[in-house]
Amino acid sequence: MMGEPLPDDTVARLLAGDRGATARAISAVENDASEAAPLLRAVHAHIGRARVLGITGPPGAGKSTLTGALISAYLNRGMRIAVVAVDPSSPISGGAILGDRVRLGMHQSEERVFIRSVASRGYAGGLSRATARVIDVLDAAGYGVVIVETVGAGQSDVEIGLLADTRVVVCPAGLGDEVQAIKSGLLEIADIYAVNKADSPFAERTERDLAGMIQLRNYTGWIPQIVRTVATSGAGVEALVEAISAHEASGGARIGPRERVHRLIAAGTADWVKGCIDLHSSPALDVLCEAYARGDIAPREAWRKALALVLDRERH
Repeated sequence: MMGEPLPDDTVARLLAGDRGATARAISAVENDASEAAPLLRAVHAHIGRARVLGITGPPGAGKSTLTGALISAYLNRGMRIAVVAVDPSSPISGGAILGDRVRLGMHQSEERVFIRSVASRGYAGGLSRATARVIDVLDAAGYGVVIVETVGAGQSDVEIGLLADTRVVVCPAGLGDEVQAIKSGLLEIADIYAVNKADSPFAERTERDLAGMIQLRNYTGWIPQIVRTVATSGAGVEALVEAISAHEASGGARIGPRERVHRLIAAGTADWVKGCIDLHSSPALDVLCEAYARGDIAPREAWRKALALVLDRERH
């Protein structure tokens, strides 16, 4: 993609924490500019230090307000914090349309905070394709905590589990029966549940529903915690930060850059193969489907043969 070339000192300034260089580097990787690949290679030795915190949940849960409260809490601990707010895309320009930078604007003037909205550009899973690369840039720039706030489309936001070390699912008080409706996806990725708007009389019921769901699952190691928060007043935010620290101290899912990329490649490959098979029509695939339906072929063998058909078509 064409664009203004990056200055020669961009990498050095990025590693020194320069905000302008950081912004330009993010634009390069988000737009897949020609400079993106060499830039990422240059900073590769300087990544893997940031703790990545995922904030997700259904629309209206108060994710952005809670993110702002978490920024304040981490600032009070003397940390540098970056936020990647993934917004839905404009169908016309492809740009972000919700503008979480506006909702988090109170922190924009703080030197230790960097906030960037990126457009999902129609990418399923609540994230942008470039999110992992943006995280690496912010990691290299020396931000100790990188908060990734997803689009908030509900159950589709589970892909944050591929990127974040700690996943916080924000549930508004009064979620009620909706817990049952979305528990098979979004709620199951949580390391911590934040029952937000907990000054509501429905908070206790929501917490009880979540606790019941946790008891029905078999966990090894970390058991998800439930924390009540009122993001607008800051109530419960310190308890949430302590729960996040406890998850980190427990050795819970620390995802390094290599594993993050591994997971994304695995997920992307699966999506690509599925799309190819969904769109592929051939006599060989019809025969395979019929054999599988009759039980003449084991599932694993059917998958291998389907993959072979996709790869054979790609080669030709």
